[in-house]
Amino acid sequence: MPSNTLTSEAPDSVGTLIDGRAIAAQIQHELAGRITALIERGIVPGLAFVRVGEDPASKVYVGRKEKACAELGIFSQTHVLPEQTQESDLLVLLERLNADSRVHGILVQAPLPKQIRESIVYSTVSPKKDVDGFHPVNVGKLMLADPTGFQPCTPAGVRELLVRSQVKIGGAEVVILGRGNIVGKPMAAMLCQKDKNANATVTICHSATRDLAAHCRRADILIAAMGVAEFVKADMVKPGATVIDVGVNRVNDPAAKSGSRLVGDVDFASVRPVAGKITPNPGGVGPMTIAMLMSNTVRAAEMAA
Repeated sequence: MPSNTLTSEAPDSVGTLIDGRAIAAQIQHELAGRITALIERGIVPGLAFVRVGEDPASKVYVGRKEKACAELGIFSQTHVLPEQTQESDLLVLLERLNADSRVHGILVQAPLPKQIRESIVYSTVSPKKDVDGFHPVNVGKLMLADPTGFQPCTPAGVRELLVRSQVKIGGAEVVILGRGNIVGKPMAAMLCQKDKNANATVTICHSATRDLAAHCRRADILIAAMGVAEFVKADMVKPGATVIDVGVNRVNDPAAKSGSRLVGDVDFASVRPVAGKITPNPGGVGPMTIAMLMSNTVRAAEMAA
C-alpha cells in the first residue's frame, strides 16, 4: 500500500477528513496500468449492468458506474428491462451474459421489483463474473478467507479507506451498526480475519441490541451502515475514534431546490469535533464503492485471461 496518507488535515478541534474521492482516484490510477497491460494482450475488460425498472436512484448509480468505466477504458453495456419483467426473463439475460466472452463482470442493480427474488438472481450470475461479491460461492470464500473470491464493493472500499488512511485495524475494537448482507455482515467478516489488514475485534449492532450507545462509545472504529438518517450523535462516539459513514438517506429540506437532501447515518456536524478521523458524506464511501467495482472487474478480466 502507498505510504502517503490521503486525508485532509483540519484544525485540532475537529476530526481529520478521510477523502474518499482522493483515495478512489489513487486506486483508479493503479488500475490504469493493469488495464493497459490487458489491452496490449488483446483483452478489454468488460462490465455489464442490468437494471430493472426506472428507480431514480438506480439510474443515477448506474450512470456513475458507466462514467467510471469510460474514464478507465473498460468496455460497458447497460441492459434496461421494464418494471414488470418476470424473473425467468431476467435469468435468461443473465445466462446470456454469463456466456458472453466480452463480459468479465456482471452487476444487477438493486433494488429489484417484488416479483424477482434477489437470492435467485445473485445465484444465477457466474461466480467468476460476480463482481458484486453476492454469489453464495463468493460469500463462502469471504467467510473462509479464500482470496480467490470477489468481495462486496462497499465493505472492501471501507477497508481500503482505513488502510490507506493509516488507521490501525489490528487489535482495534470495531463496532458496525447494521447487519445487512451488503455491508454489515461482509464488513465484519473482512475485519475479523487473521490478516495484516484485519485482526480486529468486531461487534455487530442492530435493532435488537441493548444499550447500543454504550457499544458505540467503546469503538476505536465505528462504521455506520444502518440506514437511519443522522443516527450517530456526538455522545455515542469515543473521542479520537475513526468514524465511517456508509448511510445514504434522503430527508426533507425546504431550503433545497429539490425540497430534500441526502445525509448519512452520522450527524456529521456534531460528531466531527469528537472523532479523530471521519468520512464526509458525500465524498467518503460512495466513490470507493465504484472504485472497488472497477477493481473487481479488472481482476475478473485478468483471471479470465
